[in-house]
Amino acid sequence: MRTKAILASVGSFLAVAALSLAADPNMGTWKLNEAKSKIAAGATMNHTVVYAMAGDMVKITVDGKDKDGKATHNEWTGKFDGKDYAVTGDASSDTRAYTKVDASTLTFNAKKGGKVTLNGKVVISADGKSRTVTTSGMDSMGMKMDNMAVYDKQ
Repeated sequence: MRTKAILASVGSFLAVAALSLAADPNMGTWKLNEAKSKIAAGATMNHTVVYAMAGDMVKITVDGKDKDGKATHNEWTGKFDGKDYAVTGDASSDTRAYTKVDASTLTFNAKKGGKVTLNGKVVISADGKSRTVTTSGMDSMGMKMDNMAVYDKQ
């Protein structure tokens, strides 16, 4: 009898954990909707962004094109706890820190050599089918750049 109770408790815990992770509206694949976005000239365009669980962390994989049309790819794995975690493949940053504001909002900053190069905010729509990413920072030439990118969930 005791074994059944323990197994039922463990099963319930795992089901709740799976549902809570699945319920995170950030998870999944997001495609850039260029028609709805306002990207500054010369800015890198992130065409596909994938949020996936990696153990107790989140892995964000970004693919796009730079101002010269060359493919870009970067990856970040960390938690939405406001702490800096390493970025690989991004020439403009070596760390990013994400903070979960509420169920549908994240804020983040990117740093290069400890200096903030980009600040941003990610807001998931009420229906969970799109997200808007607003960023403010410096381009590779040191010019201020503001962008608003809209992504559709795939």
